Amino acid sequence: MNNLFKGLIAGYGAYKLGGGCLGTILVFVVIFLLLGQCS
Repeated sequence: MNNLFKGLIAGYGAYKLGGGCLGTILVFVVIFLLLGQCS
């Protein structure tokens, strides 16, 4: 899975799950790292 695709998925998840600015960034990083572990 390439980085652009992982970034899009993580960005969408962060947009849906993140509450504020810091929460969105934290969710983005967590999802991005989890997707990196899967592939």
